[in-house]
Amino acid sequence: MPGIELLFVLAAVSGGASPYRTVFDFSAGDEAWRSIDDTVMGGRSASEMRIEEGRAVFAGNVSLENGGGFASVRSRPDDHDLSSYRGVLIRVRGDGKAYGLRIRTDRGFDGVNYQAPLVTGDGEWEVIQITFDDFQPVFRGQPVPGHAALNPASIKSFGLIISRKQEGLFRLEIDWIRAYAEP
Repeated sequence: MPGIELLFVLAAVSGGASPYRTVFDFSAGDEAWRSIDDTVMGGRSASEMRIEEGRAVFAGNVSLENGGGFASVRSRPDDHDLSSYRGVLIRVRGDGKAYGLRIRTDRGFDGVNYQAPLVTGDGEWEVIQITFDDFQPVFRGQPVPGHAALNPASIKSFGLIISRKQEGLFRLEIDWIRAYAEP
């Protein structure tokens, strides 16, 4: 989406109010997120998020052994009132696998979270735009029909997940995550 990159430049040059808010910028020193893999239920997948050359790298191995099949990371809980925004932009370089971008609205370890698909190209940097309406409530990977929609004013943490029996090695690089106000 080169148009989105151009909007960042135009907003900065014009001196006008930016329709964007940086939520995470790993080149600015934001910390890596902690892993929560299927080992919590006896699986054997393993992942980590580390900072390499100013970018976060979510990498590891998804194993289907012992009923496993997912790897995930989550940011430290914080208050992110994004009620003035329409959704998020995430700049990534993927491996062609399908991931999920997750948002939690409470500080608890377990419970309902909101997930949107994050399908990546293979080896190319891209900016993926996700509206808050695209996030659906899930609990342990299963949809939660009738649950309240995501409230952007109550966001506490962000996360990434790879699941859906995508066995094997994976690698997703993340440059930044920004909230946006306009399409």
